Amino acid sequence: MTRSTRADYRTFRTITTRWMDNDAYGHMNNVVHYSLFDTAVNGWLIESGVLDIHKGAQIGLVVETGCKYFAEMAFPDTIHAGIRVARLGTSSVRYEIGLFRNDESEAAAEGFFVHVYVDAATRRPAPLAPALRAKLERIVS
Repeated sequence: MTRSTRADYRTFRTITTRWMDNDAYGHMNNVVHYSLFDTAVNGWLIESGVLDIHKGAQIGLVVETGCKYFAEMAFPDTIHAGIRVARLGTSSVRYEIGLFRNDESEAAAEGFFVHVYVDAATRRPAPLAPALRAKLERIVS
């Protein structure tokens, strides 16, 4: 299986691992990868000013997710999460994330998740807000 490289991603977020991320086998437990995906994408959205988790009129709900594991990661590694948008729909987005260990050029893990954006009050699908769509279009691969 071919691993992606850093050049395959449009933007990056750096995430420091924690002692508790290691499992009994001495490497990062698989559930942590999903947390890193969520942290990378939502952190980028918040920093970009297109997601307000407390007062925003629209939120993204995860409806599908997956991960491929290629190499171990563990505390105290620094993870560089590459982010790109693989599909941009009317109310949905498929994010793809590559997790790069320290300065490695190939991904240790690659994952994806699909957000369906909904009205925060009704939880019904809603078209992507214009500012959100514009920001996402910048990282479409």
